[in-house]
Amino acid sequence: QLVESGGGLVQAGGSLRLSCAASGNTFRGYTVGWFRQAPGKEREFVATVRWNGHTYYADSVKGRSTVSRDDAKTTVFLQMNSLKPEDTAVYYCAASSTVILSAVMSPTQYGSWGQGTLVTVSS
Repeated sequence: QLVESGGGLVQAGGSLRLSCAASGNTFRGYTVGWFRQAPGKEREFVATVRWNGHTYYADSVKGRSTVSRDDAKTTVFLQMNSLKPEDTAVYYCAASSTVILSAVMSPTQYGSWGQGTLVTVSS
């Protein structure tokens, strides 16, 4: 079970740090991704950290966001800086032990999802 936290209301240019906790488990051996869905839009890839620590980012957040995990591999973080109104969305974390490299950006690769946390960026 995945539990996200850290969302909220922030002004444009501000920062937020989202957390995704593996309740009762660890992320060892898992790829953990962040996705977001704005009203009326499809769910889109934001960032992911693979089981080997390699990270990947959507072009829309590259240079402004950092995905990381703690040493115990029980929590994955998404640090977002220089936030823009277009970053407003519900952010979800997702995990899978079978994500293939060529498809890390595809939501269908991830079998476990959190409930989401709302990020609202005001202009």
